[in-house]
Amino acid sequence: MNNTKKAVFNWSGGKDSALALQKVLANNDYEVIALLTTITTGTNKSSVHAIPLHLLQQQAKSIGIKLYVIEVNNDLSNYITEISKAVEIFKQQQVTHFIFGDLSSSNIFNYTKKIFNPLKIEVVEPLYNKTSEEVMEDFLSSGIKAKIIVANYDIFSKDIIGADLNSACVNTMPKGIDICGEQGEYHSFVYEGSIFKTAIKYKIKATKKVAYNIKLDNNKIKTFTYWQAIME
Repeated sequence: MNNTKKAVFNWSGGKDSALALQKVLANNDYEVIALLTTITTGTNKSSVHAIPLHLLQQQAKSIGIKLYVIEVNNDLSNYITEISKAVEIFKQQQVTHFIFGDLSSSNIFNYTKKIFNPLKIEVVEPLYNKTSEEVMEDFLSSGIKAKIIVANYDIFSKDIIGADLNSACVNTMPKGIDICGEQGEYHSFVYEGSIFKTAIKYKIKATKKVAYNIKLDNNKIKTFTYWQAIME
């Protein structure tokens, strides 16, 4: 009897997603039928990471799992509405689980469950029982390669953009930050490794300074400023 559960994997294109997916694909508990990613309306780029859609499509093709895209506002204010629509579509395909690459230091698990549990979807977090240090150690030994493509303006200098996320890079990061960037310190783009059949072809053309206004749980608006790679 096949006890494999159908699942959707929430794909950011970054290191934690890649590591979590690697772990999921290494066992037979879940059949991942799609990689779900969010695109900011009017940009054709992923939310926060700002990865162009064609690179996300290239990642999915190399992994061998179809990409499912939802569009959200820049402030993510319509995320729950749009993800609820996607859930109903996937439930028609017998999907029962949504998988994420979050870490416990992000404090997001309860928030995610509040969204998905009422929709009769179980949330799975393969990395959640590990510290950021343990996850980084796993990543560095995973064989997955990643570049830093977004970095907090108040923490990093501009030249961190495009750096390979390896041991040397990690050792030069400022003390006191979350080493995996779970508090928004940085974001990454994965381009090679065991989950990919072929390496991802991409270029970083330039770096720009950007600011996002995000509505917090208390309905207050907070501005986050970043260095961001312009990719093609």
